[in-house]
Amino acid sequence: MTKEFSLRYVGAAAAIVVLPGLGWAEALLLAAILTPTDAALGQAVVTSPLVPLRIRQSLNVESGLNDGIALPVVLVFASLARAHEDAIDASYWLRFAALAVTLGPLVGAAVGFVGGRVVAWGTQSGWINSAFQRIAGLALALLAFGAAESVGGNGFIAAFVAGLTLGNTARGVCKCLYEFGEAEGQLLTLLVFFAFGAAMLPEALSHATGGAILYALLSLTVVRMVPVALSLLGTGLRPASIAFLGWFGPRGLASILFALLVVEEGSLESGPFLLAVVALTVLGSAFLHGLTAYPIARRYGEYASAIADAKAEHADAPELPVRISHTPASPGAGD
Repeated sequence: MTKEFSLRYVGAAAAIVVLPGLGWAEALLLAAILTPTDAALGQAVVTSPLVPLRIRQSLNVESGLNDGIALPVVLVFASLARAHEDAIDASYWLRFAALAVTLGPLVGAAVGFVGGRVVAWGTQSGWINSAFQRIAGLALALLAFGAAESVGGNGFIAAFVAGLTLGNTARGVCKCLYEFGEAEGQLLTLLVFFAFGAAMLPEALSHATGGAILYALLSLTVVRMVPVALSLLGTGLRPASIAFLGWFGPRGLASILFALLVVEEGSLESGPFLLAVVALTVLGSAFLHGLTAYPIARRYGEYASAIADAKAEHADAPELPVRISHTPASPGAGD
């Protein structure tokens, strides 16, 4: 949590310096949009058995949780930015933010709890087979989204909370849900990135000012790596491990979604420019993290093997079944 706040503050400060046309509210909003990470662009890291379990699971858990944690902050900063632009409607936007971050979690928890119990009961009684168990997770996410939006809450927060609740109320069917997420979910992820490249990048590249490009690079390096290093002080991790964790903070689907949500809901004057900066950051992340994931994971794995006595890196950690398994290449392959 400390790292998340540090990322926002450092990112906002960098935005004010590099993008002087932005106000303080827009700078905080941009930093919050680019806070969550996406392990899809660094899957060779979070699935590689060469990387110590504790290290890869740290990145795994971060990518799975931080989008849901960041979204309420994004909505609050978006409302503050909109209220700052239009003081007359300030109360409306603040009320919008309050309802979005309260009703969304309540609806999501209710749908996840009741839906999880129903799915678990249907599975135990034989009324639901494995194929429909896998579909149930997607159906409940859509139900949570629609129900929250209908009462003024935020559907994305509701879907996130519903997933958390479902995982704790329907443990017997979680394996099927994981399988759905790792199979069909991969296809949906690729389709979203395809749509991103086809629809958003041309517009983003038209706004590719020097400041926007510089901020995108800073967001992927200094803005990420410095707060990570500060948050890991006292953990006993070696500098190489801290640098490894700091580098692999790819930006992807969550940032794209948040930026689109802000442009759609907030009607900010700076919305198109913020969207362009986010798109440039995601583009840079797709190339930089995508190209370096496997070679750096392999090099770091070799380094970690050489320091097998390092307790911090090799401490026990639970193996979470939420990523596609990765089989390392045989020795000498690719050499």
